[in-house]
Amino acid sequence: MTLKVSARGRVPPFIVMDVLRDANARAAAGKDVLHLEVGQPSTPAPKGVIEAARAALDRDVLGYTDALGLPALRQAIAAHYRGRYGIALDPARVVVTTGSSAGFILACLAAFEPGEKVAIGAPGYPAYRNILTALDLVPVELTAGADERYQVTLERLRTQGQGVEGLIIASPANPTGTMIPPAELGAIVRHCRDAGIRLISDEIYHGITYDEPAATALAFDPQALVVNSFSKYFSMTGWRVGWMVVPADMARAVECLAQNLYVSPPALSQHAAIAAFECLMELDANVARYAENRALLLRELPRAGFERLAPSDGAFYLYADVAHRTNDSEEFCRRLLRETGIALTPGTDFDPRRGRATLRLCYAGSTATIVEAAHRLKAWRG
Repeated sequence: MTLKVSARGRVPPFIVMDVLRDANARAAAGKDVLHLEVGQPSTPAPKGVIEAARAALDRDVLGYTDALGLPALRQAIAAHYRGRYGIALDPARVVVTTGSSAGFILACLAAFEPGEKVAIGAPGYPAYRNILTALDLVPVELTAGADERYQVTLERLRTQGQGVEGLIIASPANPTGTMIPPAELGAIVRHCRDAGIRLISDEIYHGITYDEPAATALAFDPQALVVNSFSKYFSMTGWRVGWMVVPADMARAVECLAQNLYVSPPALSQHAAIAAFECLMELDANVARYAENRALLLRELPRAGFERLAPSDGAFYLYADVAHRTNDSEEFCRRLLRETGIALTPGTDFDPRRGRATLRLCYAGSTATIVEAAHRLKAWRG
């Protein structure tokens, strides 16, 4: 007798991980690979974080912590909001999570009932759609075009988001790097508050911007639900530690869910993360390198036939429209890897309907890697 597999697990794959698998297989065969596919810093955690981790290993048992996180880390995160945004935040509203991924699961479980509709932007981070589906929620895609900077707008929410109970936004966004202008962000946040729509603001790329700083949803509604992480700006992807800021009346529900689903976030990572806020000079140097890589690609990609690029206001991505070169971005990326050694992510990860004509480049690697990738792209006319 064949036992069933739950429909919850039948979500699409995270295609970028398939690309990484193929790139690693190429590397294992002794061929070179230029990794522009996976969205993570190429730098290790800051020195102060590593030193704090060593100290914690020497002095602490490293058992379970409070389900909501170490009090010292929650206080440090609250202090970060005062320093970066000028917002006074009660540490009791801070929830430390096992990466932002756990934050999204906790947020969706605490905020929505099965079968409810939650709006997301398209293109957008695929895990939003797949987490919602796995939790028996209904993702409603708000399709945005180049003229809207591939971002959710209030107009799109009003016209395409009828009947939704929630909205997930990201600014800066993955895969485009675009940001929602502060005035538009404020209008969206206020509309959600007035319409009874639970807003979840993904702010994991805050700190990585190039012209203007990113605005937090908390500046427009102190009850907004915010998800952030130490993975991107803080260069701690594999440490699996993030945080949420939740409304006071949701904190206990989130705590009970966290106790039962995760017990607590990793203790070592939490102790180390406290030190991350003392390493801003080192982290800003990473952002300066991203800015150099971004400028290089914005100059060189049009010369390689990639002229249609989303404006990359932040994060470390460029999103390219390649409809004039292919209608199958997955095959295009496979061929590019095979013939040049450059690993890119097809747009089908981020936009199942239109992604066959787009792809994403991550420029978080070394500048030498980006220079070589640009050189090979200009030489390749596939």
